[in-house]
Amino acid sequence: MDSLSGFTVFVQVAETRSFVLAGRVLGVSASAISKSVSRLEEKLGVRLFHRSTRSITLTAEGTLFLERSRRILAEIEAAELELSQAKTTPRGRLRISLPLVSSLVLPVLGEFMSAYPDIELDLDFTDRLVDVIEEGFDAVVRTGDPDDSRLSARKLGNFQSVLIASPDYLAKHGTPSMPADLAEHICLQFRFPNSGKLDVWPLPRTPGEPELQLPTSMICNNIETRVCFALQGKGIAFLPDYSVREFLNDGRLCRVLPDHVHRTGTLQVLWPASKHPSPKVRVLVDFLSARVFPAGEASRAGKPGK
Repeated sequence: MDSLSGFTVFVQVAETRSFVLAGRVLGVSASAISKSVSRLEEKLGVRLFHRSTRSITLTAEGTLFLERSRRILAEIEAAELELSQAKTTPRGRLRISLPLVSSLVLPVLGEFMSAYPDIELDLDFTDRLVDVIEEGFDAVVRTGDPDDSRLSARKLGNFQSVLIASPDYLAKHGTPSMPADLAEHICLQFRFPNSGKLDVWPLPRTPGEPELQLPTSMICNNIETRVCFALQGKGIAFLPDYSVREFLNDGRLCRVLPDHVHRTGTLQVLWPASKHPSPKVRVLVDFLSARVFPAGEASRAGKPGK
């Protein structure tokens, strides 16, 4: 523990450039600080500071030792905090932002409520890109890679976006056999809420040919509307498979052009970056990571469905 105390004294002197100020911060005399630094220098066999009547500056060895000492103290602090938080039962309100269609996440959150009854869930459903920090969210679940350096992220798993339509729609309008056939169909399109741009369907094309212009029969800025209209036979939509998996399995929706059109993506949980996230956030992230894409399902994520 004497060595640890020496690290603490050394870092404080290096940051204040004063034995007196370091002593005030640590609650001891300047003389005690000076003796501690001298003992550390003697033990290490190097001079850590250049001393004069006017100033104290780090030597080259002192500068190198300062970087290491800070890391050591930070690791000790993190370990102490982690152990103290481990004894604390996660509790309190947990504000989470989720996409409007959250069939993949909601069952897991139901299990989470049972596992952590002292945590109060405050769920906000929106497809817009929320400002996690400014709007006071503890965590958000979103697709794509984060581009906000203020956030930490953990990948929950992969998904695939696919073209789908109802059997009734295909019986009435015909089933496209090539991407170019989509130009004659009713296309249910998506506009990104933040940029206002349409989502471009990843249609293959022959080199030299112009990009296929799809009809904008209906445009909306969420997943839910396109799922609803597709189920009603109103057109063809390009959707993440987790939002329509149930309907594909029971036959209410069918894949369209499965060998030509698909896109893979990632589902992430994001939260405000911190060296020590609160217990409630930590258990939420671990819970979602373990259950949103179970091992068997995760191995199939991103692969074309039937």
